[in-house]
Amino acid sequence: MIRKVKIGSNRHTEVVSMDEPGDGGAFHEYSITYFNNPLAGRRDVPVRGEFGRIKFQKGPVKESGVNGCHQEDLIAIVIDRLQCFQAGDFACRENALAITKLEEALHWLNHRTKERVDRGVEGTSVI
Repeated sequence: MIRKVKIGSNRHTEVVSMDEPGDGGAFHEYSITYFNNPLAGRRDVPVRGEFGRIKFQKGPVKESGVNGCHQEDLIAIVIDRLQCFQAGDFACRENALAITKLEEALHWLNHRTKERVDRGVEGTSVI
């Protein structure tokens, strides 16, 4: 089931889920494509194309092994990217606020994981 993700820039790129929801209702594979290339029309520049795919962990690690990335990985990438902008000419209040919120999101996801570790259920299907 291909489903467009409504959150994102949607100006030049599109994010779509590429698989069926798994246990818990989450999708595990997403494609990021471009569709509004301002250089389109040149022979060497296509109008549409795929930048890449993101494959998330499918199933608990202890039951399925490591088979994909985690949302925490993507958040960490975006934090690093914004911090690099903040260290250069593109520093701004909005980037600083975004970093703060992303760090908060990462904190809560890690908090959830720590609680699951403390209960001895991390990496399993036990809720």
